[in-house]
Amino acid sequence: MKVREGGCLCGSCRYQVTAPPLRVTTCHCRFCQRTTGSSYMVEPIFTHASFRMNKGTPKIWAHLSKGSGKHLWLHFCPECGGRLYLGFERFDQIVGVFAGSFDDPGWFDITPENSKHIFLGNAVRGSIIPPGIETYAEHVTDRQGNLRPATVFDAAQQL
Repeated sequence: MKVREGGCLCGSCRYQVTAPPLRVTTCHCRFCQRTTGSSYMVEPIFTHASFRMNKGTPKIWAHLSKGSGKHLWLHFCPECGGRLYLGFERFDQIVGVFAGSFDDPGWFDITPENSKHIFLGNAVRGSIIPPGIETYAEHVTDRQGNLRPATVFDAAQQL
């Protein structure tokens, strides 16, 4: 795979990935809404082995998730505040990259086979959910790690 790069708004922090995302999560939780300033966050997920910072040192802000009771760590540029990626206490083997921080945010595919929408219970009214993709009112798993049942719409849904 071609190495893909991204970074913050001012260019002080840069990263690269060397593999396609394991999956792509579209998260509608309040944390993601607030940190992106948008209705949801598109978050391609990578292993630590396929992600690395190649310029700068992000500042890290810890957040305790109300949903899981576990921490997540927001990595952002200390100069411009541009969001880069998330680390997770609950899923310590992966990082979730802010898709819009890639130089080409459309380089990876988002398909029914590799993606899901989570926290639809917090989705902004009017959000359009595509058909054929697993969706969850909350997270995919409960606090104990048990899978929750998915809902898959046959046609696009406006919430």
